[in-house]
Amino acid sequence: MNPLTIIGAGLAGWTTIREFRKLDTTTPIVLVTADNGDFYAKPSLSNAFAQKRTPDQLVSTQAAKMVETLNVSLMAHTQVLALDTAAQTLTVRTSATADAPASDTTLAYSQLVLATGAQPIRVPLAGNAADQVLSINNLEDFSSFFSVLKAHGTCGSSSENDSKTVVIMGAGLIGCEFANDLIQGGHQVHVVDPMAQPLAALLPAAAGTQVQAALAAVGVQWHFGATVQSIDNAEPSTPLRITLSNGQTLQADAVLSAIGLRANTALASAAGIACERGIVVDAHLQTSANAVFALGDCAQYASAGQRTLPYVMPIMNAARALAATLAGTATPLVFPLMPVTIKTPALPTVVAAPAPGLAGEWQEETVEAGGAWRFMNAAQVQSGFVLTGKQTARRMELSKTTAV
Repeated sequence: MNPLTIIGAGLAGWTTIREFRKLDTTTPIVLVTADNGDFYAKPSLSNAFAQKRTPDQLVSTQAAKMVETLNVSLMAHTQVLALDTAAQTLTVRTSATADAPASDTTLAYSQLVLATGAQPIRVPLAGNAADQVLSINNLEDFSSFFSVLKAHGTCGSSSENDSKTVVIMGAGLIGCEFANDLIQGGHQVHVVDPMAQPLAALLPAAAGTQVQAALAAVGVQWHFGATVQSIDNAEPSTPLRITLSNGQTLQADAVLSAIGLRANTALASAAGIACERGIVVDAHLQTSANAVFALGDCAQYASAGQRTLPYVMPIMNAARALAATLAGTATPLVFPLMPVTIKTPALPTVVAAPAPGLAGEWQEETVEAGGAWRFMNAAQVQSGFVLTGKQTARRMELSKTTAV
């Protein structure tokens, strides 16, 4: 029997395997991944500095233990070079080791799951240090950023434990979470965004203003209505010089880009699989190719109105439905209401965003201390909500009154 094969050892890949093994303990599974396959919670990347956790401490289960527990054949440090959907084969290249050279292999599969994730969006920048901009989308990225902040200081003193200065490009969910985390970790933070307030795509203006004020109160310095234009440094031991579109200049030890993610569709597209904003999947998570499925950050879900959903809860729901389908019981994916908790301890925030483009308006509740908004659609049906501060305790209450 050719194995069930999964590409990608992130939350989507490992959760699909875990759910599948609850239903089928014997079908062989091959997991192909470019990293070492260790399991970690991706959301922990944006609160590690406050918790003083190192990259190694973020790994919750070593790959060897996952392999043993779930009876998986792991192909770590392996790149997928090509996918032939007609022959149902993959061509892969395993990296060289001290004991063996790099090698190419053809793998046959019975069913294939693409859990290839997403890539950070990069914008062109001027300057001789533009290539020093970092993004954090996985544990390896975090390790690189962690090393930069632990290196010899440039804006501060030479002690590796002293505060560093970080400029964050983007005031969306990830940018705000890292800003709060880095401040709690003892660093100095500037956030640059072209909008007029943080989280502009998710929150009503009044809620965004609350987040802005709360993070400013703990030390975040905001630069709205501007973008980073160039990054320069005279020599390695000097600070980075960041020039903004409004002419202002900042000095920093590191620049972190948090302007969004783009679904990783390259492999699927090269194989002729339909892709738009993500890999297009139907209600059963099947792509346009026979026996090929997709989920996670790389997928564009029919069950979500042809949207990508780069959050944890969509992955968990998709993995359960897909596992059942892979095990022989066709199970359509139905997303429940999935409020998102934004990890900004300076102002805890929960948002259940309305569908993009839905006509309606945000209405603020008149409650003590404020912090509650409902999105009412054109028919005056509640189709989303935002809660901040103490009002986040009402998450379940408002979830029950929100139309999915």
